[in-house]
Amino acid sequence: MTLSVTFSLLTGIARMISDPSDEAPATAVRADDAAGGGAPPSQQQPPRPSRPVKVAVPSLFVEAPVTGLGLDGKGRLGAPPLNRPGLVGWYRDGPSPGEAGTSLLVGHRDTRTGPAIFLNLNAMRRGDTVKVTRADRHIAVFTVDEVKTYTKDGFPDDKVYGATGRPELRLMTCGGRFNEKSGYSANVVVFAHLTSLRSQAV
Repeated sequence: MTLSVTFSLLTGIARMISDPSDEAPATAVRADDAAGGGAPPSQQQPPRPSRPVKVAVPSLFVEAPVTGLGLDGKGRLGAPPLNRPGLVGWYRDGPSPGEAGTSLLVGHRDTRTGPAIFLNLNAMRRGDTVKVTRADRHIAVFTVDEVKTYTKDGFPDDKVYGATGRPELRLMTCGGRFNEKSGYSANVVVFAHLTSLRSQAV
């Protein structure tokens, strides 16, 4: 029952690590701006790269440490160790959360020992928040735009990994039906965009 992220990652991730010079700079906005209200967002320089160390999803009562992940020999994204079901993985060759571009966090839905960190990821809704604490003691806050479930053969690389002109985040886990031989039939994807970036209180 492990995470299966085997969909055309070589194509999709190539977009994530491409030169971000054609993307708009990061913008710090208030959460209510995401719903169309409030004052115009203030401009600021995109933050420097800094690895994520913790992710929190208040609506799911989830808080978890984050580890870096790479691609295997077949170009597939790895997964957190099965013996650490509460750990979230970050694609370390892509943007860090808060940078211009799309940052990717993945976690298990379950393992053979029971539920895992992203068991209820499909229960997230538009307007929910995701808070990512970075090693530089900044907290990147993202607001969810939508939550989708895609079959493995219908996974939209462009939509999930393509440049959007703003800092974005994807949370991903397995979904659909489970088969002992082939694993899960689909993937759950949470789409979110940066709504604030602030320094962590000492």
